[in-house]
Parts: sequence; C-alpha cells; structure tokens
Amino acid sequence: MTHIARRRMIAGVAAGLLATAVGAAVSGPATAAAGGAALRACTIGTLPFPADTYRAEANAIDPTGRFVAGAALRVGDSGNQSLLLVWDRERLTSIESSIVADVVDVNARGVVVGNGWTDGIGRPWRYRDGRIEQLPVVPSGGIFVTAVNRAGDIVGHGSDADTGQNFGLRWPAARPGTVEVLDAPANATPQGITQDGTIVGTAGDWGNWTGWVRRPDGRIDALTAPGARTTSVYAAEGHWAIGQVDLGDTSSLKVRWDLRDGSHTALDQRLEWLEDVNDRGVVVGGDRVVRGTTSRVLPGGGERVTIGARSVSATGTIVGFRNADRVTPVRWTGC
Repeated sequence: MTHIARRRMIAGVAAGLLATAVGAAVSGPATAAAGGAALRACTIGTLPFPADTYRAEANAIDPTGRFVAGAALRVGDSGNQSLLLVWDRERLTSIESSIVADVVDVNARGVVVGNGWTDGIGRPWRYRDGRIEQLPVVPSGGIFVTAVNRAGDIVGHGSDADTGQNFGLRWPAARPGTVEVLDAPANATPQGITQDGTIVGTAGDWGNWTGWVRRPDGRIDALTAPGARTTSVYAAEGHWAIGQVDLGDTSSLKVRWDLRDGSHTALDQRLEWLEDVNDRGVVVGGDRVVRGTTSRVLPGGGERVTIGARSVSATGTIVGFRNADRVTPVRWTGC
C-alpha cells in the first residue's frame, strides 16, 4: 500500500484548529454528490506526534486500520534528527534513527518498511518487534523498497551501477535474511504486492514505460489500456491496481485495473495524482477520495492550507498530512 503525497478544502473547516492541542478533531460538513445527493459526514483529526518536532506526517495505514506509520523531523545539536512514528490505534511509538528517510508501508502485523541512505547509496530498512534493521541487499547502485504485504513479503528494486537498468527485488518472509532478484520484465520497478503475493509494477526505459502484473504462479501479464502509448502502475491491493495511461498528444488517464481480468476503469480526472488503493477499489490521492467513478474533496484544506491523502485502509480510514504553517499527521474517517 502506500506512496508519497500533497492538497484542499470543505466549507466550514476552521483553519486554526489543527494548531491547537494535539489530537483535537477538525471537521467540516458533508459535501454534495453530483445530482444533489448528500454524502455521509467526513471528518479530519490530528494524530498525536512528538511536541519537539517541527514537522510530522502519516505515510501509510495497514489494511485493518490498526497501524499507521509516518515520519517526523526535529532539530538536534548536530542538525535534523529523523524519527519513525508508529501508531498502534491511538498509542504512539517514536524511534530516532539516522537511516529513516522515507516511510513507505506498514502491514497488519505492524511491520513497517522504508528507505534511507548509507554513504550516499539508497538502503532499505524494516521496523519490527520494536527495532529498526537494515534489509539485506545485492550489489547495486541503490536499492529501494516499495511495499509489504500481510505475510511480510517485501518488494522493491535496485539498479545496475554500470548500465543504470532497474531490476525487481523481493524479500520473502518465508526465508528470513534473504533477498532475491525477481523474475520480472526488463528494467522493472515493482510498486505493490497484494496479500496473495501478486506483484505489480512498471518496466521499460524512461518515457517508454509499460505496466505489468506478476501472478503468484510466476505468470506475467500486461497492464494497459486501448491506445496507450505508455503505462505506469503505482500501487495494488486485493484485486485492484492503480496507475496512469499516456494516450499521446498530452492526453492521459488515471485508471484502476481489475487484476482478475486486466480490465480498467477511468478515474475522476480531478485527482491531481494517485497514491493508494484498498481491497475495495477505493482510491486516494491529493485532496480527494474516489469510490467507483465519483470522487469527493476531503476536508481540512483551504487558502494557504495544503492537505494530502497518502494511504487508505480496507475500512476506509485515510491518513496523510496537513500543512497549515506546520506539517502535521492527520486521519480522515467517514469519507
């Protein structure tokens, strides 16, 4: 699940509420669907975060909605200090670590994965059982993880230091302490892994991308759409995947694929970008949530206030950030 986000507003949201006590809820009235039908109440609230940090955000929520993972920065004696933030329901654990640069995903067992840097080279890490550990790697010009499933299988990609070509990687939970080069299309970057081990991603040279899905039995199929010049895949959950199709002549579509048969549906193009999809096909990104083919603006944004939805659980809870003079981690419910 997960990726990296960005913004907007509903009338009646008080812009200053999130600057008050940590954990206070900010809410606005429901918007109206096309045709005038009222939507259910949709509210935003701040997740607790360390008071001595100057920015904090939520990057991922597990499918059950229990665990949320994010990151924060505070100023220390020697400069910025990075913190991993893990919320178990309402209980926050914060861990200082120099290798935590990017929090990517969290599973239903509270395992968090992300990326950092060692000697200027990308190096992935995993948080479990209360500690952060670097993942095993293969020779590469830089390695990055992109997703973890319930079993603990992790996917990501590396790059050949000589050619710059990408290759897919998997850290199998069944073989702890190992990493394997994935049988995937040339120049592949896996972007998601579902509960049954289905992997999706993008492959090909810059500007000539193709989408693909690797089934649990190893079979690889294309993810595309009629008339597509290029295809990029961003995330997957259940039997859904999301991405973007370039139709040429500056025309593109944001789409959701049904992995069972490869069919696709165009999403509301008011989505500025795509971040995540849950196992019911609900899509989030920017300041919107999409159910079916319709979308609604999430509350909490406004003039000079940016919001960004980054991840959605199977229960429909959404997490992300709000920037109103300070970046804070937030959660939307009922949306």
